[in-house]
Amino acid sequence: MKSRALLLTMALGVSGCAVGPSYAPKSAADLGVPEAWSVQASPTGEDLTRWWSRFDDPVLVQLVEQAAAGNLDLAQAVARLRQAREALVISRASLLPSLSGSGSVNRTETLRGGGTTVALSNGTVTTTGSGGGSTSFSLGLDASYQADLFGGVRRSVEASKAQYEASGYDYATTLLSVESEVARNYVLARSYQAQLANAQTSLKIQDENLQIARWRVQAGLVSSLDAEQARASRAETAAAIPQIEQQYNAAVSRIGVLTGQAPGALKPLLEKVEPIPAGPDTIGVGIPANVLRQRPDVRAAERTLAAATAQIGVAKAELFPALAITGSLNTNAASFGNLFDTITGSLFAGLSQAIFNGGKLNAQVRSYRAAADAALAAYRQSVLTALEDIENAVVALDAAQRREQEYAVAYDAANNSAILARSQYRSGLTDFTTLNTQEASLVSARNGLVQARADKASALIALYVALGGGWDSEAPPTALPATPSGSPAATNAEQG
Repeated sequence: MKSRALLLTMALGVSGCAVGPSYAPKSAADLGVPEAWSVQASPTGEDLTRWWSRFDDPVLVQLVEQAAAGNLDLAQAVARLRQAREALVISRASLLPSLSGSGSVNRTETLRGGGTTVALSNGTVTTTGSGGGSTSFSLGLDASYQADLFGGVRRSVEASKAQYEASGYDYATTLLSVESEVARNYVLARSYQAQLANAQTSLKIQDENLQIARWRVQAGLVSSLDAEQARASRAETAAAIPQIEQQYNAAVSRIGVLTGQAPGALKPLLEKVEPIPAGPDTIGVGIPANVLRQRPDVRAAERTLAAATAQIGVAKAELFPALAITGSLNTNAASFGNLFDTITGSLFAGLSQAIFNGGKLNAQVRSYRAAADAALAAYRQSVLTALEDIENAVVALDAAQRREQEYAVAYDAANNSAILARSQYRSGLTDFTTLNTQEASLVSARNGLVQARADKASALIALYVALGGGWDSEAPPTALPATPSGSPAATNAEQG
């Protein structure tokens, strides 16, 4: 008994160590994060959890929330998160002993005939010269435990936990992507509505100009050249309408699919023409180090690095001895009441050590070290990409705002010029070429203003996403989100 106690004490005591490197989070300086932005940005951060509500557009809010609840890419991300959770449960189970039990009842019947006794026991027929019958009972309990002497199992649990957390951040990354795609296509749909309205207004004016040109030709005031120019301008304006309608339909269809519905499901909701959502003029960007906490893709890359680091310990533990402890308890009796009168047991400990494997185990350690180096490079790359996304979005927003201001001036001037040119042409004070030029300038300025407003809204969306808005960074998404109703994942969850 003393040797057994000593063996167990040694196994539990040595299991306190774990080989391989222990993961330590990298600081902002280690990752090359600057202290300030290279572009003009507000150093004050904001709560961006529900950034789409800042556009003050109820339809946009409704669509984003529908996508968060019904998008099928999110359903796939939830399924992957569930898989990672179960992988963690499996890894943790390796830390515990395994137990198995067995029991049996054995009945022996004796048949007499001609001085010969035939005994039936467990399906086997034997003969004997004496008679009688008997019943026996037996119970057994087997246990086995793989002592984690050098922390290989604990490193495996550590890796599974990091991978589980990375899957949660991957889900958040998918969520942000879906939210931004819905908002971006919503802006496109509203901009196409505005462009379509501009084209229809311009077409109406072109119809009036064509009729005036024909009257002037009939009156002999101008040649037929004016009428042909007016007809060509009118046809070019009309030709742009089908293309805008096609683009609008594509944007609306995309929103439908993003919300987990058929492409045309949302056409009634978006049928009413509404202006392009404006959003706020400024956003608090915060400091560059914020991206390490706010961006889920960066945090997923960090957790992937932690998992890769733990895998080095898993591989390195294979180089050291492994201790397996097995034990069993058994009892047999002729009656159930006496089953526990006599109990026998055994305990066995086995120690194994790899002696020669052609360098396989050392190669595995080096392989996992290389994988960790790659994960570190990917982590650093994700940080730099996040910084790039933010600075590009800040500049794009500023450029769109300035373009909107200039196009507003251009539109006002072009509109006044076009009104004056129409009046002069009808009075015969100018030719059609001048009128046509002014009309084309008005169309260009009007569409330019629409595009600038759409670019501003899109730049706002891009900046919100680049900053990691759209999820609660204070609550890591390792708890399973609600699975979209009616999806395969939801059906499987109900069945499981």
